[in-house]
Amino acid sequence: QVQLVESGGGLVQAGGSLRLSCAASRLAFSSYAMGWFRQAPGKERVFVARISTGGGNTYYADSVKGRFTISRDNAKNTVYLQMNSLNPEDTAVYYCAAGLNVKISKVESFDYWGQGTQVTVSS
Repeated sequence: QVQLVESGGGLVQAGGSLRLSCAASRLAFSSYAMGWFRQAPGKERVFVARISTGGGNTYYADSVKGRFTISRDNAKNTVYLQMNSLNPEDTAVYYCAAGLNVKISKVESFDYWGQGTQVTVSS
């Protein structure tokens, strides 16, 4: 079965950086758009960023634009999220997701999900 495994989360001070990775297995990775979502305690899961199959198109939530960068390496079946200038409002569990026909950056557009990695930003 398809597996998406996130890594790279942790505790960081405000203003710091983290790089999340998501390794995919048993998936035709290069055929799938990939996305990152996050979910803070007591809140719904929300879109952060997504990238097209070839990596040529990227999309970001307004709240992270200019601070986060999504990228992918199809040879390694891995998608990344570089997060800079982190602030406490970025604290959440971050999930990667794979979608075969993604037209809109919504949870419902994605077919497979990872288990998530915790990101905590202290003030």
